[in-house]
Amino acid sequence: MSFIKKYIGDKKAEVVLFSSTAIALYGYDQGMMSLINTNYDYLNTMGIAEEDPLVGVIVSVYYLGCAVGAVLASYLGDARGRKPSIFACLAVTALGNLLMFIAGLGFSRGALVLMFAGRIIMGLGVGGIDAVIPVYSSELNEEGGRGKALAQEFQSNIFGLNMAFAINLAVTSRLGKTNQWAWRIPIIAMQIYPVLLLSFIYRLPESPRWWIFHGHDEDAHVSLVEIYGKDAASSKLDELKQAASEESAQSIGYTDMILPSGQQFHETMVTVMGQVNQALTGYGAVSVYGPQIFELLGFDVSTAEYLTQGNYISYFFLMTFAWLLIDRVGRRFLMVTGAFGIAVCFAILTVLGGLAMNSKELGIPNMAVSVPGSIALYVATGFFGIGWLSQVWLIPTEIFPSTSRAQGSAISVVIWGLANFAVTLLTPIGFNNLDYWIFLVFAVTNLFAGWWTWAYSPETGGRSFEDNQQFFTDSKEHNTWLVTRVKDGEYRHLPRGKGGDGVEGERQPLLAVDGA
Repeated sequence: MSFIKKYIGDKKAEVVLFSSTAIALYGYDQGMMSLINTNYDYLNTMGIAEEDPLVGVIVSVYYLGCAVGAVLASYLGDARGRKPSIFACLAVTALGNLLMFIAGLGFSRGALVLMFAGRIIMGLGVGGIDAVIPVYSSELNEEGGRGKALAQEFQSNIFGLNMAFAINLAVTSRLGKTNQWAWRIPIIAMQIYPVLLLSFIYRLPESPRWWIFHGHDEDAHVSLVEIYGKDAASSKLDELKQAASEESAQSIGYTDMILPSGQQFHETMVTVMGQVNQALTGYGAVSVYGPQIFELLGFDVSTAEYLTQGNYISYFFLMTFAWLLIDRVGRRFLMVTGAFGIAVCFAILTVLGGLAMNSKELGIPNMAVSVPGSIALYVATGFFGIGWLSQVWLIPTEIFPSTSRAQGSAISVVIWGLANFAVTLLTPIGFNNLDYWIFLVFAVTNLFAGWWTWAYSPETGGRSFEDNQQFFTDSKEHNTWLVTRVKDGEYRHLPRGKGGDGVEGERQPLLAVDGA
């Protein structure tokens, strides 16, 4: 009962719960498509073979929708408000999901086209949610450890992944891979997320920052009273009005962010490469094509599916280390360590995958390579969750000023969408043509991701927004983007003497828009 009271009535807690559920929605899709891709009725209904490149195209076009949706939702969020934008995105997500569900239901002609349309439309909604939710959440969140808060929200992403795969596995085990409901039920079950969120959003306040920047001081005060109470609302309102006054003259557009001559091009490239490098870790592919990877290691189809579920459960619990460590050791340390750890695991998987595929010729028992291969994949998944899942979404909120934070978030989602479109499109082709050598490809791309992060990504944890902006100012003065050459490498690590939960910079509220 006390747990319910904590979340119902406490607006800050309700915002966290709402944001976490929305992020779980994006995780659900990744788990949903894993077993749908191998359902025989689904493949027959779409008129494609299991090794047809169209299998990967159907998965990947969703990410193109995400990229477009992020830009549209960001514009709508700035023009009409965060809540109307989120509402529209949830409605679009529900529509796209419904189109996927009815594709080929009672008819076969046009099933593939309808599935493509559903994937793209759902992507528009989810991409918009991914762009607006972090901004909305950060503008309403209480002061506290930024990294820990976002890492906890992203743990719900893995919950969504687990939920989708568990439903998939349960109905597939019960109905079999030739039954259409084994793939339709997991799709329509996703409706629980947009329906719950749409029914709950009316309880939440609009962003006070948005009200202030659109000249609605009284509405901003009402929102602040809901969030902070009457005693603190007035002082928070003054802070917001002062910040709005200072920043009203700072008009920042996309050209200032994406052109090399733009004043925030450096910040944009840190954001862009964060998302590119996350895609290069290969875990978008692992999430969607997990069962195929375990089959490649020598397991039968049924065992591979249960091992995939086990991997996702392990992923969920290991993610706890992310929010325990992210504000203690920093974003950069976890990202670099994670990338190199994944690279080692994929190098091991290359060797073990080769032995598994040639076990009969070599006289090696399957289990002798399949078991250590599974352990390596479990460990790699843990490295990704701890080192890469939430960091690339957190950093943009810590380096962009409030006048361009929404655009920065949109750019982040666009690059995430395009990068994952490429990876999920090429991965099934890679499986079909490279076999276990695809692990070596991911080992190399992880080495690149780790190197680039070490060289060019500053440590943003434990610092206020002004502190993080100082890095980009200093980098211009030193005429270099290399972190080790800016102020004697000061930004390679957390501020000295400020680690742990009590980090002063971590308690700079994102609501007070003049701080990060």
